[in-house]
Amino acid sequence: MEKNVDGNNMMKELYIPTYIFTPESPVEHVSQIPTCPVIVFINTKSGGQLGRNLIVTYRKLLNHAQVFDLLDEAPDKVLHKLYSNLERLKHGGDTLASEIYRRLRLIVAGGDGTAGWLLGIVSDLKLAHPPPVATVPLGTGNNLPYSFGWGKRNPGTDQDSVMSFLQLVRESREINIDSWHIVMRMESPKGSPCDPIAPPDLPHSLHAFRRMPKTDPQDMEYSYTYRGGFWNYFSMGMDAQVSYVFHSERKLHPEKFKNQLSNQKQYLKLACTQGWFCASLFHPMSRNIACLAKVKIMKKCGKWETLEIPQSIRSIVCLNLPSFSGGLNPWGTPSKRKQRKRDLVMPPLVDDGLLEIVGFKDAWHGLVLLSPKGHGTRLAQAHRVRFEFLRGATDHAYMRMDGEPWKQPLPTDDGKVVVEISHAGQVKMLATKDCIARGIHESCPAISTIHPESSSSDDTDDDFEMERRNFGAALSFRYTGDVNKQ
Repeated sequence: MEKNVDGNNMMKELYIPTYIFTPESPVEHVSQIPTCPVIVFINTKSGGQLGRNLIVTYRKLLNHAQVFDLLDEAPDKVLHKLYSNLERLKHGGDTLASEIYRRLRLIVAGGDGTAGWLLGIVSDLKLAHPPPVATVPLGTGNNLPYSFGWGKRNPGTDQDSVMSFLQLVRESREINIDSWHIVMRMESPKGSPCDPIAPPDLPHSLHAFRRMPKTDPQDMEYSYTYRGGFWNYFSMGMDAQVSYVFHSERKLHPEKFKNQLSNQKQYLKLACTQGWFCASLFHPMSRNIACLAKVKIMKKCGKWETLEIPQSIRSIVCLNLPSFSGGLNPWGTPSKRKQRKRDLVMPPLVDDGLLEIVGFKDAWHGLVLLSPKGHGTRLAQAHRVRFEFLRGATDHAYMRMDGEPWKQPLPTDDGKVVVEISHAGQVKMLATKDCIARGIHESCPAISTIHPESSSSDDTDDDFEMERRNFGAALSFRYTGDVNKQ
């Protein structure tokens, strides 16, 4: 009985009445102000059957109105409506609405791509007091949840498991992490066989736009811009290819991907068949990173410099958090001698305005991460990164952001593709006592912080500067000529 009483008291601290979400609902007078009001977003396609089971439990414990199935309701529309209603109620003197606005926390259950989707929407809302986000690990890798102490194993869906998670949400602390903006521009001549990515094949956090050229219609160039962002990593090369094949197989045969263990087995199998463990016809040398693109980085001096990539590197990762491929840390802990030699900042932090850039030769190289001091090939730390794809190297490249891969077409004629990554502010995550991510305030105060917005460069591209002003993950921030509106 005492356990039920404690559970009921906790639910009252998390509870949000229906009228907060729906203006036409009658005002409900609650017995106490919730100390930790939550909104729950669940991707019911994630984790096999787990997502569907999880939403049933959450709706049983909380108000049905504060638990959303992402397959039925887009989070940007939910949050736009919610905050509009909160503002209206606050101006009308509603004390409960004011407290919910101030104390609100979000929970997102799904893979890293689902979590990134919600983080992008929160970024786009540009709220004075944005809600922090807790992540339920329902994916295969679960790098975001693991980084902040929420674990990497798929959770239990029973009532006790969910209540234990909600208790952790109540006790968790806020931590700032850097947001990273990505702009990709593809230009190709009229009549080129290179087509843009179909909208359904884009990650949630990446949007495509078509810009009409201003040149002579008889000599027309087609220019497509992709804009979005990430919080954990952007990768390109062999690891993204394996991930793309995995996601494609899961779409075709969902019955083979029922739980985390079977997903990981399928992933390992595909890594073998795609040549990630050894050179194969699926990945010719021409697709090694150095043969595929010229890589430039910008450090705190504000000048672009070319990054030398070893010819053996088949995958490159721009990493923000200390977790990749299901909890591995590719950066490791460099010695002081290596730090000085390569001008590295120590340690890597999640809110310092820097990305760690790491290379891998193959999956055997990646297995080194399983050893206590294992790491990838540390290439650089930078707060802006630019990939300029070499003409005619290949007709496509595989890319991945926060667990969501895509196959990017590349022009083989006179066209060009340029990808630029830059700092785009910060978001708030919720972290438990098991959090492995570290911020500036938890490190030595002598560490110098880079402020990306204050840097300047003589080699700045005005188009990219315009693109990076908005993060662009929510529907309301898309361009008028959005390709997705076909």
